[in-house]
This record gives sequence, structure tokens and C-alpha cells, in this order.
Amino acid sequence: LDEAIAELKNSEERVKKASADAARLAEELRLEQEHSFNVEKLRKSLEQQVKDLQVRLDEAEANALKGGKRIIQKLEQKIHELESELDIEQRHHQETLKEVRKNDRRLKELAFQAEEDRKNQARLSDLVEKLQNKLKVYKRQVEEAEEIAAVNLAKFRKAQHELEDAEERAGQAENQLNKQRAKNRSTVSAARGGSPQREPQQVRAASAVPFRAGSVRRN
Repeated sequence: LDEAIAELKNSEERVKKASADAARLAEELRLEQEHSFNVEKLRKSLEQQVKDLQVRLDEAEANALKGGKRIIQKLEQKIHELESELDIEQRHHQETLKEVRKNDRRLKELAFQAEEDRKNQARLSDLVEKLQNKLKVYKRQVEEAEEIAAVNLAKFRKAQHELEDAEERAGQAENQLNKQRAKNRSTVSAARGGSPQREPQQVRAASAVPFRAGSVRRN
């Protein structure tokens, strides 16, 4: 459960990070679009300047026919410089378009990743809910087991008390039996001392009495 919660928090952090990256890329895309618009505007301005310069060149050529080639050379040099600048700006514009496409793909990837993280977060939420339900079931089972254990413990204590009472009664009965045996032995001894003229069979019979008493005592 702790791992699931930690993974859920990590997914939330990734979603927040992906959202921040998406916002940042959207801002960069907007800036690149503005830059592209400015470049396009500059290109049109440069084209207009080229046209203006072409007009001026035509005028210069007309003036050169009247007697000046220096101005024509300067204007041609200026045209070459502007063409070079235009070429540089066009290459920069192409790179900007590539960067815009790259950022657009990255934005789509981040959106897809954010959607996946959202689905993972939903799955993790379901997993956490299931784990919590299982935890509740386990806790209920533990409570039931504790109740059963308490009942069994009470039965065991009751049986233990009954066993102790039975042992006490058995001890009392054994004491009474020992007293009865001692009394029987005293009776047999008195009987043997009072009849010394018995026949051998009677003596043997009398001598067998303590053995039977001992057997009873052992039993």
C-alpha cells in the first residue's frame, strides 16, 4: 500500500511536471510564431526594399547613362548585401519552422505522456481502493479471530479450573483410601496377633491378606 501510494505521488509529480513542460513549450511555440511573423514581415520589407532599390538602380542606370558609374557600383554592392541578408533571414526562417515543428511534436508527446500518467494515476487509485477494502476485510477477520480466541481462552480457563477441582477431589479421595488401607492393615495385624495356634493353611491365608491389600494400594 505504501509503495502504491508512493507511486501515485510520483505519477502526480510527473503529471505536474509534464503540464509545466507543456505550458513552457506552448509559450516557446507562441514566441517562435511571433518571431516567424516578424521574420516574414522583415522579408516582405526587404523585398520591398529590393524593389525600391531596383527602382533606384534603374534610376541610377538612367543617371549613369548621363555620366556616373560609381553610384551604380555602390547600389549593386548594396543589393548584394541585402540579398545576402535576405538569404540569411530565409535560412533562419527555415530553422525556425523546423524548431516550431519539433516543439509541436514534443508538445504532442507530452500531451500523450500526460494522458498516460492520468490513466496510470486512475489505475493506482483503483488499486489503492482495492487494497484498502482488503485491509478492512483483514481487520474484520482479525477481530473475529480475536473474539474466537477470547472465547476459547475462557473455555480453557474454565476447563483448567475444573481440572484443578478434579485433582483436588482425587487427592482427597486418595487420602481417604490411604487411611482406609492403614485401617485395614491394622485390623489384619490385630487378627494375626490374636490367633497363634492356627493351622499352616490358615497362617498362609492370613499372610496373603497384606499382599492383596498391597495390590489394591498399587491399583
